[in-house]
Amino acid sequence: MKKIGILTSGGDCQALNPTMRGVVKGLENLFGDVEIYGFLDGYKGLIYGNYKKMKPMEFSGILGKGGTILGTSRVPFKYLDTPTEDGIEKVPAMKKTYKELNLDCLVVLGGNGSQKTAYRLSQEGLNVIGLPKTIDNDIYGTDMTFGFQSAVDVATHAIDCIYTTAESHSRIFVIETMGHKVGWITLYAGVAGGADVILLPEIPYDMKKVYKTIEKRRKMGKNFIIMVVAEGAISKELAKLPKKERKQKIAERPYPSIAYEIADILREKYKDTADVRVALPGHTQRGGNPDAYDRVISSRFGAKAAEMIKAKDYGKLVVFKNNEVTAIPMEESAGKLKYVDPEDQLILEAKTLGISFGD
Repeated sequence: MKKIGILTSGGDCQALNPTMRGVVKGLENLFGDVEIYGFLDGYKGLIYGNYKKMKPMEFSGILGKGGTILGTSRVPFKYLDTPTEDGIEKVPAMKKTYKELNLDCLVVLGGNGSQKTAYRLSQEGLNVIGLPKTIDNDIYGTDMTFGFQSAVDVATHAIDCIYTTAESHSRIFVIETMGHKVGWITLYAGVAGGADVILLPEIPYDMKKVYKTIEKRRKMGKNFIIMVVAEGAISKELAKLPKKERKQKIAERPYPSIAYEIADILREKYKDTADVRVALPGHTQRGGNPDAYDRVISSRFGAKAAEMIKAKDYGKLVVFKNNEVTAIPMEESAGKLKYVDPEDQLILEAKTLGISFGD
């Protein structure tokens, strides 16, 4: 009988449950008899031995359910070799739990940090398969992560709702979407929501270019502006600073986030000629139920993981490349981010449509 451990780690997203369902249904169909050990609250469950022995039927009915039935938490990779507050060595504890349960494989659903930890466990001799979860779509080596498209749909809906009120009141709206280091959500939702300005972490912005877009629209008789800004968007002035100095400047910024800073700059520039407002979809981008696209891709990812377990093809990350689900060695992805290329075809096409990226 196959014994499989499964956990969901890091930030939650809409497609964790359907991905787990895909893994378990695939295992059930390939092996018939299988024992599933669901670790509670991510790697913490593996560290402390908190798990549930689960039947395949417990993963039924969750294809369209958001969140994660196992719970999740963050165990930062950079602190992996730092003992817990109660003195437990994390990696040895995880290895001990794995071996005590005599697992055949551990399936890890998680983003960049979680997959770095999964790779470490693989290097420590455990059989591990990674599944690429993140709303940010920033895992290197895969064209798509599960959770991304659902988050884009939520952000796009938020922009749609703001669009009508911005138009009605002739306002400038600065809508801040998630994305500290990469701007995939901002790019896709901005284009889908008909934004006039999209600001990404990968393309430092010049406010003078933003002003030109606003004034161009005004000359066309369009007195409302939709700006979609990633939370990690950065000005050209800040981008020129050394990394340490730049981080300090950002930390000392007297605003809750970048959207409020940009809004203040716009208010100062246009004073009584423009009503500037801020909107933050925030954690709604992680919430709700997975959309149809994520349900399909999650099922495909899960099925591939089950096939890999049958083939004993461990130490790999399941990825989506050129519309096919395949797998790559974990070392090819671990520790790397997939950034938006400023020359990405979608960026160039968006510019053709008149969208400004502030560059």
